[in-house]
Amino acid sequence: MQAKQIRRVGPSASSQCSRIIAGIAILFLVGSTPSLAANWADQMFETRSHDFRMVGRGAKSQFHFQFTNNYQRDVHIASVRTSCGCTTPIVTKKTVRTHESGEIIASLNTETFVGQKAATVTVVFDRPSYAEVKLNVSGFIRTDITFDPPEMNFGEIQSGEQPEREVTVTHIGDPKWEINDVRSHCQELKVRLLSVERASRKVQYRLSVRLDGQLPEGDLRERITLISNDAKFPTTEMMLFGRVRPTVSVSPAAVSLGDTPANGKKEQRLIVRADEPFEVLNVLCGDSRLEFEVASGQKKVHFINMRFRGNGSQDSISEAIQVITNLSEQKTASCVVTGRISK
Repeated sequence: MQAKQIRRVGPSASSQCSRIIAGIAILFLVGSTPSLAANWADQMFETRSHDFRMVGRGAKSQFHFQFTNNYQRDVHIASVRTSCGCTTPIVTKKTVRTHESGEIIASLNTETFVGQKAATVTVVFDRPSYAEVKLNVSGFIRTDITFDPPEMNFGEIQSGEQPEREVTVTHIGDPKWEINDVRSHCQELKVRLLSVERASRKVQYRLSVRLDGQLPEGDLRERITLISNDAKFPTTEMMLFGRVRPTVSVSPAAVSLGDTPANGKKEQRLIVRADEPFEVLNVLCGDSRLEFEVASGQKKVHFINMRFRGNGSQDSISEAIQVITNLSEQKTASCVVTGRISK
């Protein structure tokens, strides 16, 4: 069959895929204020609502509500609850330190529920002070469309790879049902309609989805919208998941030095990895109290000794560390270092 060209939707044709990229956020410290604002917990979340729109029966439908701790104190999730059994919430990390990120994953239970559904997920924080955050999800679960497999998961792939997956879309009902178009916000997705079979009350399409080798590094969480000739329910969403492994990475991604005397000393080891041997050319840091010891040579794993040497300054530690390598285009890896100066 002829390949379907994905139509780009959104503010511009150059819109990037929705993804969580492992990197460094702008260091926005509000925790040094004497007290927290009443909506301090709300301010950590990128978004607090999501519409799954139209999804197929049994299809995997998840949304990751990401939040980042921009405060100088740890935050802790005491509990999470949902107003409807149609949605299951999962907490990825209960204690989130300064500049670390966590997620509340909301899953729409498409196997046991049908029709229009909505739920409020309540996230309860008990540290640094009590707060509740309301996350709202909604969606319509169709009974006439299914996907096999129920999710398109590309797993972990190397940067530059172009993996391809197939999925079968089954429609029960009108034998004249057709897929007329395929749309996505992600310009790195290529979809082909491989075949179509029609029976008395069933239509089956085989679709192929290929990822472009130009995908940015990080998590891939995208959806494809199928546009059909069904005047009443013209759209159906299909989820795609995966992760483009970074060419070079540093761990831990967030380093906490805890409470440190103004004239004290502390050490921490950073591990920098890549798929091929490389050399560390430089380590960039804006805080002169932090020093780095790097071994020379080409290897896949480098150990960097980071030392904090206090100089009497009472300024808190809050720095983005950038490791520059000799890989193509001088690929870099980053982490965040934070700490409090104790008296």
